[in-house]
Amino acid sequence: MRKLLIGYDIGSSSVKTTLLDSDTGKVVASVGQPKLEMPIDSPQSDWAEQDPMMWWKYVIETTKAVLTEGGVKSGEIKGIGISYQMHGLVLVDKHLEVIRPAIIWCDSRAVEIGNQAFDALGSEFCLSNLLNSPGNFTASKLKWVKEKEPENYEQIHKAMLPGDFIAMKLSGEIFTTESGLSEGVYWDFKKDQLSQELLNYYGISKDLLPKAVGSFSETGKVSSEAAALLGLDAGIPITYRAGDQPNNAFSLNVLEKGELATTAGTSGTVYGVSDLPVYDSQSRVNTFLHVNHEASNPHYGVLLCINGTGILNSWLKKMLGGESISYEEMNALAADVPLGSEGLRFVPFGNGVERIMENKSVGAHLSGLNLLKHDKRHLLRAGQEGIVSALTFGFNIMKNMGLSLNTVKAGRANMFLSPLFREAFVNMNEVNLEFYDTDGAQGAARGAGIGAGIYASANEAFIGLEKVASFEPKAKLVEAYKSVYQNWEEALAKVK
Repeated sequence: MRKLLIGYDIGSSSVKTTLLDSDTGKVVASVGQPKLEMPIDSPQSDWAEQDPMMWWKYVIETTKAVLTEGGVKSGEIKGIGISYQMHGLVLVDKHLEVIRPAIIWCDSRAVEIGNQAFDALGSEFCLSNLLNSPGNFTASKLKWVKEKEPENYEQIHKAMLPGDFIAMKLSGEIFTTESGLSEGVYWDFKKDQLSQELLNYYGISKDLLPKAVGSFSETGKVSSEAAALLGLDAGIPITYRAGDQPNNAFSLNVLEKGELATTAGTSGTVYGVSDLPVYDSQSRVNTFLHVNHEASNPHYGVLLCINGTGILNSWLKKMLGGESISYEEMNALAADVPLGSEGLRFVPFGNGVERIMENKSVGAHLSGLNLLKHDKRHLLRAGQEGIVSALTFGFNIMKNMGLSLNTVKAGRANMFLSPLFREAFVNMNEVNLEFYDTDGAQGAARGAGIGAGIYASANEAFIGLEKVASFEPKAKLVEAYKSVYQNWEEALAKVK
């Protein structure tokens, strides 16, 4: 009998479910839904909300699909892992019903609350104990609900992250992880526990937060009710959970000091592992507990995040033809223009507040537009060069924190499918880029294998993970892209 693992990746654009054969490390079946992106509601400017039950609906649909596609028999599935969009706030009442829509990662409503907490608690405390400003993270979003929606706050039984909610729907039990609490900026890194100082300042009871366990831990079993909905066996253990960026790093076997992972989906990220609790003095990049962190063997994840990445490319697609133009055609058009986009520069910050801009909503800007010269090809190239320039801005912050940035691993997906984007990324940052055929759902499945005891170590868990391509900087292109970045910095300075 096969030993299969399920990995869920709960994104803000889609839900993906993957079946992995634990013996070979190969994908048996994988399905993502919906075919078009899930809606993000914005009732007010800079708000971003989703219905958690929409995620659950797609979990049900994709699970049924992979079970059918994979020809799964009873008893074959040995564990479930969950990856989820970070920093979201999901509130349920004592009946485990959703109280209000989830406030998701790119929502900016709590920025001022976090800024006030940073000032009140003091920069020294926040940076040395929390490693971050409370900023626009989950704890500040919960405080916003307390202030602005007291009737909803009074109903709260537990305040969860998106992955905690999906695990609750699967099992009926509520847990979170220490890594998850750190990403919500609830965690005191010096004391290795919840920050009572922050909770006291916000007037939030620790009883509203789920019990925390390690990322590779059993946190319940599939209930009979959920099993009937999904077509699973009751009793399958849920054995891994992580936010999307720590999980993306894990899926690429990025677990030790000096290793780096990157993504370029709706948002763009670089995630580096350190054995020291480092922080940026302006909290423009953020430090959390990595999935393999232990007090006796510390591992920290340093996250650079650019909100305006794939969402900019998606916006350009809608503006330039929608369904009538493919991303491949867009890439080809962009490559038809000289490096530097003939002076057109795109500042891509148009998806809420940007952390590397110190939680300011800078907006997206075009600079240097010449109506007699530039056409849609220039716009497309400037968009890709602008996104990479924003990532480079963050890269430089990470370098100043002491992280070594030499080789970066990525899944072969999203904007990294563009040859132009890869070229700009590698040469502007002077890094080697390694490609792997993996994704967040595969990583979640491998994590489930560790948590379920099927794999004795991380080394065993990455059976079947192979490097499929690599890219290196070229001296002439490095110099050319340095000039592109310098021009982009000048454009940024005008709009900051």
